[in-house]
Amino acid sequence: MYKRNEEKKRGGLINKGVKMNGKLLKFFIAGFFILSAGVFAEIKVVATLPWIGDIAKQIGKEKVSVTVLVKTSQDPHYVEAKPSLIIAARKADILMYNGLDLEIGYLPVIIESSKNPNIQPGKIGNFDCSQFVTPIEKPSSVDRSMGDVHPLGNPHYYFSPSNILKVAQGMAETLGKIDPSNESYYKKNYQEFYEKWQEKTKKWKSANLAGKKFVAYHSLFSYLAKEFNFQIVGCIEAKPGIPPSSAEMQKIIETINRTKPNAILVNVYSPKRAVDFVAGKTGVKTILVPHDVGSVAGTDDWFSFMDRVISLLSEA
Repeated sequence: MYKRNEEKKRGGLINKGVKMNGKLLKFFIAGFFILSAGVFAEIKVVATLPWIGDIAKQIGKEKVSVTVLVKTSQDPHYVEAKPSLIIAARKADILMYNGLDLEIGYLPVIIESSKNPNIQPGKIGNFDCSQFVTPIEKPSSVDRSMGDVHPLGNPHYYFSPSNILKVAQGMAETLGKIDPSNESYYKKNYQEFYEKWQEKTKKWKSANLAGKKFVAYHSLFSYLAKEFNFQIVGCIEAKPGIPPSSAEMQKIIETINRTKPNAILVNVYSPKRAVDFVAGKTGVKTILVPHDVGSVAGTDDWFSFMDRVISLLSEA
């Protein structure tokens, strides 16, 4: 009798031990997944423009989640700081933006209103892509009569392959600092990007745009012209952000008749009326050129975007 009671007690203790061990096991498993979630969580990237979001995705791949604030159909000069954009920025680990004051009309409001300490100026999560490029067309002085002039220089440097390579390298280094355990992963992705860049750049250079002449609606293509040795002989939009006057349109018509450009380069948000007027008066064809990744069909990443741009200009 005594023996059986002792066996019962021992059995109870064993069962309790098993239950206790089971609880501990569940606790440790739960803790493991909580810690794992922290280790393997995607870096939340918020990018202002589509091209920035694409490069971030190419460098970060599955280690990042990317939210782009500006739609492909929007003029990037004129964006409102809507509540949805502020909410997106509030959740960001890193905010990547074009810089050179392209986003000056809305980004400071988004950053301040987000109350997100990660993305405030001076923090590693505040990533100005333009820090890696040398701006061109920097005016010596600026006043309101000049229109929406960018005092820090032309912000459309993403048409330049050499500039994009520097930005991609900067992204890889910064993502590696934010996520040190995957630093080598971002370096590897950058190397893959670089190898594709080399292959594509060789192809683009063979398009031989040197010596060609174009008129643009807006000053989008200055970096591209400099890198590929062609000319932008004038812009229909004489003062950035201000519709051209009759006198300004007459002046660009005279320039076109004198210089005989290959084509007039426009984008999806160029005012059709002014463009059609100038084209009709000169007989020069217009070419719709994508202004950013995804702005026209078949430009889903930066490489295909540049493929389309170079192809259109080379065929003009």
